[in-house]
Amino acid sequence: MSSTDRDRVTAALAKRRGLVNDALTETLPIEHPEQLYSASRHLLDAGGKRLRPTVLLLTAEALTDTEPLSDGYRVFGPQGIDVMSAAVSVEIIQSFTLIHDDIMDDDDLRRGVPSVHREYDLDTAILAGDTLYSKAFECMLETGASADRSVRALKELATTCTEICEGQALDVAFERNGSVTIAEYLEMIELKTAVLYAASASIPAILLGADEETVEAMHQYGVDVGMAFQIQDDLLDLTVPSEKLGKQRGSDLVEGKRTLISLHAREQGIDVDGLVATDSVDAVTERDIDAAVDTLETAGSIEYARNTARDLIASGKNRLDVLPECEARSVLCEIADYLIERRY
Repeated sequence: MSSTDRDRVTAALAKRRGLVNDALTETLPIEHPEQLYSASRHLLDAGGKRLRPTVLLLTAEALTDTEPLSDGYRVFGPQGIDVMSAAVSVEIIQSFTLIHDDIMDDDDLRRGVPSVHREYDLDTAILAGDTLYSKAFECMLETGASADRSVRALKELATTCTEICEGQALDVAFERNGSVTIAEYLEMIELKTAVLYAASASIPAILLGADEETVEAMHQYGVDVGMAFQIQDDLLDLTVPSEKLGKQRGSDLVEGKRTLISLHAREQGIDVDGLVATDSVDAVTERDIDAAVDTLETAGSIEYARNTARDLIASGKNRLDVLPECEARSVLCEIADYLIERRY
């Protein structure tokens, strides 16, 4: 990815992130009871790249030849579909999943701030997540699309939420399972991570009345790039310094989490559980992780993960052939590359 393309992606993300942030503030005001809504907004206010709603907006732009205005946009296509409500919906779902993930993992930090159950309390965090889940469906009903398209978009969102829970359940089960296969891992990340990208890319096509070929192709684009996104996260955990990651480098390895890298290494006969001398993230040293990474590189496991992510991105970009050639389609291609070239 050239520096010019990277700059264009960064600018595209920044522009749409600002529009989504404005819409989130409008959609989720701090109201009574104040603590509940403050907790619901906590991670949204802490930032985030807004990748999923940006994919949604860009897909709508490509399908309708619409460009964002300096003061924002909400209406797409001749039927006046409020696609921004759908974009807000998927970002709210993303925040809901993060709150509950942090509760399950008992994590202290998220996006550089205390996790919701640390900043508030466990009960409030659970209620905040549940509130966001409900609000997301309310938002999806406010697009102004015809009844049949609205129902289908709601079904897509509901199915996505179920699949995310299935993926999370598999991820938890993998921690107790010593014989996880690469195929099982790929299924897990498709459910836990990629399906929300798939919904983000397919829902605007549904709302705008695109044909079935386009809806399915955009769904698969989201699956492909979403899986690559998660594999890149696994790679970053091992290869980016702790201060840039915002957490201890190699924490996935120390905690025994199954990743594409560790599963490939096991297939090469590597004692993955013995790569670091401690099972405490606080006790691990950079030297420990450096030695583990050297072993994984020698086994070809890191390169295997990189190549898998690249293949998924190539597949995802090919799916975009269903879209008309335009600026938005080009940016969707560049975002796909960005997902596996980002360093945080």
